[in-house]
Amino acid sequence: MRSTTPVHELKNIGPVSAGWLAELGCRTRADLEAMGAEMAYKILKHHHPRDVNLNLLYALHGALTDTHWAALPPEVKARLKAEAAAPLTIGPG
Repeated sequence: MRSTTPVHELKNIGPVSAGWLAELGCRTRADLEAMGAEMAYKILKHHHPRDVNLNLLYALHGALTDTHWAALPPEVKARLKAEAAAPLTIGPG
């Protein structure tokens, strides 16, 4: 997929997820690539704690790798889960 592809056209991204990504300014694949799946997930989890779960993290990663989220290998899911567990830091660290 091209970097100008709208996020709603990416694999795994439905209308709700696309709307949440738009709240973050992620409207294209390039926007999501620039932010990164992990950072987008962490911010969305902060804003929508009851609605966002690890499946969204897997979906975002899958959207960038053109892989169905359920087909991600266990080691990739484990790495993503570990990265998601790290605290969200914004600004100078």
